[in-house]
Amino acid sequence: MTTFGIILLIVLAIVALAVVGAAFTIVQQANRYVVERLGAYHQTLSVGLHFIIPFIDRITKKVSIKEQVVDFPPQPVITKDNVTMQIDTVVFYQVTDPKLFTYGVHNPLRAIENLTATTLRNIIGELELDESLTSRDLINSRMRIILDEATDPWGIKIHRVEVKNIIPPKDIREAMEKQMRAERERRQSILIAEGEKRAAILNAEGDKESAILRAEAEKEVRIKEAEGRAKAIIEVQDATAKGIQMIKKAGADEAFLRLEAYKAMVQVANGQSTTLIVPSDLQGITGLTATIAETMKATKK
Repeated sequence: MTTFGIILLIVLAIVALAVVGAAFTIVQQANRYVVERLGAYHQTLSVGLHFIIPFIDRITKKVSIKEQVVDFPPQPVITKDNVTMQIDTVVFYQVTDPKLFTYGVHNPLRAIENLTATTLRNIIGELELDESLTSRDLINSRMRIILDEATDPWGIKIHRVEVKNIIPPKDIREAMEKQMRAERERRQSILIAEGEKRAAILNAEGDKESAILRAEAEKEVRIKEAEGRAKAIIEVQDATAKGIQMIKKAGADEAFLRLEAYKAMVQVANGQSTTLIVPSDLQGITGLTATIAETMKATKK
């Protein structure tokens, strides 16, 4: 065999190996391959090793069936009260039918973006500015339902739609910030007033309790003083009665009584009085002393 024949055989062997290698295809996990035969859809290959006819079958599209996320740029929308603002959305979708995804619509992601923008404008156009800012859950749920229904013929399942940012115009943002600042100041003033009111109430209650305690203390002091004076009077009276009783038991005679009368006269003379009346009959003093003794005795009884 000539050298040319050997080279030709080698070339044919390489081509044959290439053709055989191209006839076998391995589909990886979470992927689907759309195969066309002579330009028409033939089958969808799932995970594993597959054989296709070279030059007749052709893999048209490799589709991932994993859930995917696409972040669309902000879209201008107009609210019901004619306020223009920017809203950007995030869409979570999954390909459920590779055949429909391949042949249903040209450039599916572009189609989803345009559908999201038009749906968002329709929904926001029915809401005022304040409602748009506080109704994200409503917007998300309505957009998901509408998009899921619209993309079903394309073999796409919309799992979630999230409004990422709502950006009002600059003047609206400034007005909202001023409103929020005024609201915070109002709440702060209310809290300060309530605190001062509570402090005044506590101070008044404290003054009231203090006054009550002082009054009760003064009352107890007066009661104790009165009890002390009463006890002192009783003790003095007891001592006087005991003295008289002792004098009676001692059997004091007239001379002793007269001596006591003299002592009383001396005490009277030592007083602050400038006038002193001396009885002419000291016997009367003795009788007076005896009368006082009898009176004290009767008091004791």
